[in-house]
Amino acid sequence: MKKTLRLILGDQLNEQHSWFKKKEKNVIYVLMELRQETDYVAHHIQKVVAFFEAMESFATHLKSKNHEVIYYKLGEKENRKSIVENLKYLIDKNNIEHFEYQLPDEYRLDEQLKTFCENLKISSQVVDSEHFMSTRYELRDFFEGKKTYLMESFYRSMRRKYGLMMDGDKPLTGKWNYDKENRKKLPKDHVPIQPLVFEKDVTKTYQRILDNKIKTIGNIAPTNFIWPSDRKESLRLLDFFIKECLPLFGTYQDAMTPHYWSLYHSRLSFSINIKMLSPLEVVQVAIAHWEKNKDTISIAQIEGFVRQIIGWREYMRGVYWAKMPEFATLNYLNHDRKLPDYFWTGNTKMNCVRHAVQQSLDYAYAHHIQRLMVTGNFALLAGISPDELDEWYLGIYIDAIEWVEITNTRGMSQFADGGIVGTKPYVSSANYMDKMSHYCKTCFYNKKEKVGERACPFNSFYWHFYDLHRDKLEKNPRIGMAYRLWNKMDENKKNEILKQAEKYLDKIEEL
Repeated sequence: MKKTLRLILGDQLNEQHSWFKKKEKNVIYVLMELRQETDYVAHHIQKVVAFFEAMESFATHLKSKNHEVIYYKLGEKENRKSIVENLKYLIDKNNIEHFEYQLPDEYRLDEQLKTFCENLKISSQVVDSEHFMSTRYELRDFFEGKKTYLMESFYRSMRRKYGLMMDGDKPLTGKWNYDKENRKKLPKDHVPIQPLVFEKDVTKTYQRILDNKIKTIGNIAPTNFIWPSDRKESLRLLDFFIKECLPLFGTYQDAMTPHYWSLYHSRLSFSINIKMLSPLEVVQVAIAHWEKNKDTISIAQIEGFVRQIIGWREYMRGVYWAKMPEFATLNYLNHDRKLPDYFWTGNTKMNCVRHAVQQSLDYAYAHHIQRLMVTGNFALLAGISPDELDEWYLGIYIDAIEWVEITNTRGMSQFADGGIVGTKPYVSSANYMDKMSHYCKTCFYNKKEKVGERACPFNSFYWHFYDLHRDKLEKNPRIGMAYRLWNKMDENKKNEILKQAEKYLDKIEEL
């Protein structure tokens, strides 16, 4: 075999990849901590630490299997800070005759490495990452000729493709989706199970980030780091989820409370997204556990979990590769307002936004409804620039990698794609917030008021949003009810609500 250099990106920590099945002569693996990756947005400090800890653990694992590995840390003299410069240096230094890499998940890295290989004087090859359950362009081909990509259709095709919870060609029980059963508010006195966390000392990695003056956001306790750093810990988290959380996962997956940060969610997205776990093994393990415990775990719990991973996750990746790079520029509603400072501090009188932001700053984590219906809902109603919100979501969450973040942000959350992902904008007034959370009762603002000094901003923003975008949204069959209610409202009342919204928008930093 030619002397070969193989690149492993920070989100390609897949022990089960065919590259590692056996020790091959003349093969060098390289992993790099890169300023190129730490600096393109301001990432959460826990996210940067988590990536570096996992990468270093993976390099150690490969070495234990007798693979030859080069690991570049931040600040090392030989580390030239970018992928291309490091690769050029390593190829020359080690007399490399052949270069290989796995398909990157991000468009920018895919383009960067393709261009690099086109200019190489040695041979090169790209291989699959052997992780996803669908190919890059499977969704694009599945929806060929369609304007809207209906997730439910793709989800059903994935269930059939892998034979998951199926009875022949039909779903078990004859029903595909149990989403309507998974929308319960957390009971007032309900105490959820304590989350499994990994109390590790990551001071060395944390100090390395500080020493190199990496700009980060959020908070960290470096002697008490909670996230998994290798496959073994990730499998422990999976086992904890299926045994302790799955029985109530679906029931309370949309619930929000200021009292607990984790509830019954798996928190496996970081481990899956950097490939310490594969999506197929995760759903297979969960389904196998459910099949043995049907008396204590209803089908609604397991179906909701499976849908998130083989439906939503694979779907979002498919949309990304079908629509990039144009998707990153879409702004259907022409929103351009600056993201308020309290998205970086949590310093706002809106209880729901304060808690969702503060939790994100403290844990680099918020579950999907906190992201969609609190911070995302507020940003959409307030007309925040999708560019600004993109950067915030990409930086603040530990599981945020562009292929999954941007499709959720511009598509599902902000309707900036004009309806490719979501068939309607996901907006709500305080009514939804009160229905699904415990935020409103102790809030400075009054959930029932549309106008006045303490009227909840979500209420006037909600109607202002629909009034402002009537030309683009009124004919949408899924939101006709909102316009019918607005049309019936007294003109003086409508004007009061619109003035209230404009007043709040003019003083958005003071909310």
